[in-house]
Amino acid sequence: MNFIIRWIVTAVGAAAAVLLVPGLSTVGSNSTLALAAFALVLSLVNVSIKPIVQLLGSPISVLTLGIFYLVVNALLLELAAWATNGLFGSGIIVDSFFSAFFGSIIISIVSALVNGLISDKQ
Repeated sequence: MNFIIRWIVTAVGAAAAVLLVPGLSTVGSNSTLALAAFALVLSLVNVSIKPIVQLLGSPISVLTLGIFYLVVNALLLELAAWATNGLFGSGIIVDSFFSAFFGSIIISIVSALVNGLISDKQ
């Protein structure tokens, strides 16, 4: 159940990022299904790959006072977009690294806000 909630929260964050960041756009016949597929892959990437990459990048993150984590999030967003387009033929198209960078910031902020609202009700 926790993963499904994470998936929905990520989908809400991805929808906000597509609306706010100019370099992000959905591809596919149905944008809702494209966002759901992208959110599923991004949630799986965040659960499986992100902890390993953050552990390996922790020395650089200490030197940059945590800013490197933003770069890691942007790269993982690009990885999830690439995997979603390859697996499902729909998802999100990322135009540039900076689009992924700002998109990952938007997704993180919206996810934190929605998680805060959800945790208050439980």
